[in-house]
Amino acid sequence: MNVKDAHSSSFRDPSGYIFVENNEIKRLITPIYFEQYEALNSSGFFGNLIKNNLLVTHQELSKTDEQIVIKPEKIPFFTYPYEWSFNMYKEAALLTLKIQKYSIEHGFSLKDASAFNITFHKGKAIFIDTLSFDFYKENTPWRAYKQFITHFLGPLVLAHFHGAQQLKLMSNFIDGIPVKMMSSLLPFKTKLSPILYSNVHLLAKLEDKHNEDYNGEAKEASLSKKGQLNIIKSLYDYIKKLELKEHSEWGNYYDKINYTDKAFIEKSNIINQWVIDLNAKTLIDIGGNDGTFVRKLKSEKELTLVCDIDNNAVDYNHRTMKQNKEDHMLPFVLDVLNPSPAIGLNNKERDSFIDRVKSLNLDVTLALAVIHHMSLSGNVPFSESAKFFSSFSKHLIIEFPKREDSWVQRILKSKGEFEDYFNFYNLETFEANYIQYFDILQKKPIENSERVMYLLKRK
Repeated sequence: MNVKDAHSSSFRDPSGYIFVENNEIKRLITPIYFEQYEALNSSGFFGNLIKNNLLVTHQELSKTDEQIVIKPEKIPFFTYPYEWSFNMYKEAALLTLKIQKYSIEHGFSLKDASAFNITFHKGKAIFIDTLSFDFYKENTPWRAYKQFITHFLGPLVLAHFHGAQQLKLMSNFIDGIPVKMMSSLLPFKTKLSPILYSNVHLLAKLEDKHNEDYNGEAKEASLSKKGQLNIIKSLYDYIKKLELKEHSEWGNYYDKINYTDKAFIEKSNIINQWVIDLNAKTLIDIGGNDGTFVRKLKSEKELTLVCDIDNNAVDYNHRTMKQNKEDHMLPFVLDVLNPSPAIGLNNKERDSFIDRVKSLNLDVTLALAVIHHMSLSGNVPFSESAKFFSSFSKHLIIEFPKREDSWVQRILKSKGEFEDYFNFYNLETFEANYIQYFDILQKKPIENSERVMYLLKRK
């Protein structure tokens, strides 16, 4: 295996790298990490983490003097930190601290604490970087402590004080939010908080001080195991209690819908029947709010992605999904008008939303009460939204609210003197543009509403 075959996201760790072979993800381990790998295996450390669903499972495929190859469990869809809701982010942070505590207690330590080492799979956060563990050395501080602060504590605290949009900063700062910036953005009163003073403001001061140490004369820090466990516990307790203060327009969306209960049930029945007829087992609900319509589907489901721009709706869905043990469902935050781009080195380290979802070739996309927001609020022409939806699934179930719909009227009125610019917004123009990319299989008006449901098949 040549290092040139390494996956574009796997180049930072000399211990090994992941690669794709026969459409399967595998991980190569280099001799520099053999001692740690053998110790982690023989001590039962890996086994215990896997048994408790904290670490992704893996199967050892081959072992020579030059390399060991393992195959991790396949995870169908990776979400990134800037796509997690506040409570998903908290779950990932607490998982990292839990694993570090267990590591120290068993003679190991996480050598890095990147938020990208976590993803969500089968309803919960899971650690995916099997080579992140090293031997613990007595009286040495946690090497990844600062990374934990910049990848986890910083984004969560900024979101706590300034709103969930702060979590998206991680798409700009892929190596973590700079502590100096973090410190400057926090309210002055946080300097009175022992946790935030010592883990953010003081850290920023020390970083400034060490920036002047061009000769490398700074004294190496020492910290006992007990001291390190105390820090981990204090961070764990603080993060566990963190909450988001903001409310959202969409958090109770289904209490505000503008059609009758009968129309709501009819819409659900139409979607359900079409999904059953298609025998669709994999789908994505774009603008899926709290997952209500996916949850009403009576068909067998293997993978259901439910994304929404609203943090609180995704949080609610995440909580409901866990309570119901709906392992097939994966909620995440996504702005349909600005989907996550490819970022990192060569713009290839983290894949774009489009590339990730396209690779799944899903059976169907649900776009319910989304098109009027894209067309009228986002100024996206029908031709562009049709191109967008046609890029990642075989079928599209889309709901079209007509001009007479009260919510469409509300948006149009907000346009003032420019309302006439949006005369294109009608069924005829919608169909004329969408048939460039789709065949119309079925079209059903929802009774007692100003909405029409379409079942489309990609050409």
